[in-house]
Amino acid sequence: MKKSLIYIEQNHFQNSMDLLEVVRQVYDAEEYETYGVSFGASCDEAEGLFDYLIEVPDQRIRSYDVINMTNVLEELQGFYHFDSILFPATQLGRMLAPRTAMRLHVGLVADVTAIRHKNGFVEMVRPAFSGKIMAGIVNRNRVPLMMSVRQNVFSYQGASQKQTEKIKYSPIRIEDRKIELIEVREKEKTRDIRESEILISGGGGTGRYFPKLKHLADELNAQVSASRKTVDSGTAPRSMQVGQSGKTVSTKLYMALGISGSLQHMEGLKNVENIVSVNTNRDAPICSRSDIVVEGDAEEFIERLTDKIKWEKQSRE
Repeated sequence: MKKSLIYIEQNHFQNSMDLLEVVRQVYDAEEYETYGVSFGASCDEAEGLFDYLIEVPDQRIRSYDVINMTNVLEELQGFYHFDSILFPATQLGRMLAPRTAMRLHVGLVADVTAIRHKNGFVEMVRPAFSGKIMAGIVNRNRVPLMMSVRQNVFSYQGASQKQTEKIKYSPIRIEDRKIELIEVREKEKTRDIRESEILISGGGGTGRYFPKLKHLADELNAQVSASRKTVDSGTAPRSMQVGQSGKTVSTKLYMALGISGSLQHMEGLKNVENIVSVNTNRDAPICSRSDIVVEGDAEEFIERLTDKIKWEKQSRE
């Protein structure tokens, strides 16, 4: 029976739950047990999804105390001998995963976007060379298999049907805090493009009129995103970038304006329900993946569609 441990991050709960799908793909037809570990608050929402939930309520472990979190994970590995340990590729997960891998003297594959099986071994796929290629890293049965998984790529659809056993774990070794809270500053709240149901995305062909995308997005209660070419040119911030070296999105509608559709960009659209592309080149790669293709000038399309939506809204008032 294989054992897999998943780090559950409270602020990214769904991303952590989606790692259950990764475990399912890793072990395929093999039998396995899933363990979830959380620090601080209880994880009642995860009951029924995991076989075991390990809760570490020790108040000495504060937020971002990755040193003591790593100590706990090392202890748990010594007790349970997990065959795999998975982390969501969040800000905290990206700090915790490499430290744990170093402590356990095993390799780590970061930002995994796909799982394959090759000659009896597990192959983890991730972007490489700034998203220019996809690299396959094969694990030749070295345990524990460790990886961090890119957000919004996998989706777990399993029902809550397991009899979850809860385990309260008291750490053996807790080091004195080396981090002190000095100041708290409120960060300006901005919507993440991964949370939007509709994205209006601009490519290299929208450079001079990229700001007009915001007008259309406002009418559709959508957000603006961009291709890597647009970001590299300085037209859009990197937080808007969709693709291998940007963000993977799972919107209901993705409107691609002036985007050719490179492999790197399309990798970020794996879970998009509908794609509408506007391009002067009907043979652009993205067109073959689109539900609707509009051949023509994207700027004119934006202006006409924005005006049409405004007129429809006014006529209903």
